[in-house]
Amino acid sequence: MEPLSWGAIFAGMFTQLIPVWVALIATFTLSIVYKRRLGLYGKLFDSTIGMIGFALVMFWVFVAIFGAMDLILTHDPLSQVSGMKNKGPGTPLRGAEEGDYAYYLLGGDNLARDIFSRVMSGATIVILIAPLATLFAYMVGITLGLPAGYYGGRFDTLLSFVANLVLAFPVILLFYLLVTPEIVNTGLPQYMAIVLFFFPLVFFAILIHTRLKQQPQKNVIWLCAFLIPLTIMYIVTINAPGTKIDVLGPVDFFDPAAGILVVFVSVVFVNSPTVFRIVRGLTLDIKQRDYVLAAQTRGEGAWYIMLWEILPNARGPLIVDFCLRIGYTTILLGTLGFFGLGLPPESPDWGSTINEGRKLLSIYLHPALPPALALLSLVLGLNLLADGLREESLRD
Repeated sequence: MEPLSWGAIFAGMFTQLIPVWVALIATFTLSIVYKRRLGLYGKLFDSTIGMIGFALVMFWVFVAIFGAMDLILTHDPLSQVSGMKNKGPGTPLRGAEEGDYAYYLLGGDNLARDIFSRVMSGATIVILIAPLATLFAYMVGITLGLPAGYYGGRFDTLLSFVANLVLAFPVILLFYLLVTPEIVNTGLPQYMAIVLFFFPLVFFAILIHTRLKQQPQKNVIWLCAFLIPLTIMYIVTINAPGTKIDVLGPVDFFDPAAGILVVFVSVVFVNSPTVFRIVRGLTLDIKQRDYVLAAQTRGEGAWYIMLWEILPNARGPLIVDFCLRIGYTTILLGTLGFFGLGLPPESPDWGSTINEGRKLLSIYLHPALPPALALLSLVLGLNLLADGLREESLRD
């Protein structure tokens, strides 16, 4: 078979991504139709910049989802095919059997793996880690930042000192220290996970209890509904067979891939102090507002005021920062992968793929260019989405 032309290559990729296009069209259609009922999210569709950013972000979200379901991949991202080493885009697959996709749409890398499938599969890793790790960092930062700003005093001074101490380290150096094998073998990342992953349990427990404490029966039901599954996930996540924290043995049903937990903990640890400072600053400002003073006059508890009076009124800046921080985290994950830290060497994450491709960049552009463009487009989308949300939140 002859190699595909560029037109045929783009047509082939478009066809492979049909589930993504369908999901995007359905999402935009429903969102635009019901935008007046969807609050700030609905108002996003009044902003051209916000819509473009949202489209870019949701494209990669759907790629991650359908890639994990193996609906858009043409080949196994880890499999090697003889004779396909460093082959250009559109090269026909040698010895293709019935049922195999007949081409490497974006060519092969230096280990004869399909670049298109690796880029699509790499999106799953980025979309899994970056938003979730950022969300965990926000739960840590909010749980500590609210009382620090609300109460002040020695508690605020101590937490601010610790946050500034962490922020004093260069981010890349801190990441490098946390993911090096010598540090990992000490079990430090798992001990950090025990502390950091406990904050979501505390956050949801206080959030639900402060809201429903006047309705004891409903309070117990909601606490059990949230805390039981979260506690189970907490235990099985921090447990790792063959390490210093292995209490479940064969009962452990969730075992993250090697390096994923280490990278996840590192991202949460590095982002939490910055989130803490943002939340603390917003709390110092908002706690002087009239509605907060009115809640204090009504006799509301401190945590109720923090979570149900102060936090909702700080949502605008926090949502914008959340989107930007996912972008920063995506770049950090790419940087870690580029330096071969944290994730396994064969991982299809974009940083590792760029690193593998850059070794022959003067000869072959196709191995490094697609993952670099994927990383650029996702971060650009997050920045545009944050700009759109900022515009609409200022009008709200």
